[in-house]
Amino acid sequence: MSTAIYTVKGMTCGHCVSSVKEEVSEVAGVTNVEVDLATGLLTVDSDGPIDAAKIVAAVEEAGYEVANP
Repeated sequence: MSTAIYTVKGMTCGHCVSSVKEEVSEVAGVTNVEVDLATGLLTVDSDGPIDAAKIVAAVEEAGYEVANP
C-alpha cells in the first residue's frame, strides 16, 4: 500500500473535486482518491508506487494543475 499527496490548483467547487477524483481514480493501481477543496490537497492511495506523471496527467485531463509534481 502506498499513499501520495499532491496540491491541485484551480479547483473552486464540488464539481471540480468530482472531476479530479474521477480522472485520478481511472489511473491503474489507484485504490482510493480523496480531494480537499479548501486546501487543494489530493491524496492518492494505491497498491504500490505510481508514477507521479500519471497522476499529474490525470489532473490535467480534468482541467487542473498540480502545483508541485
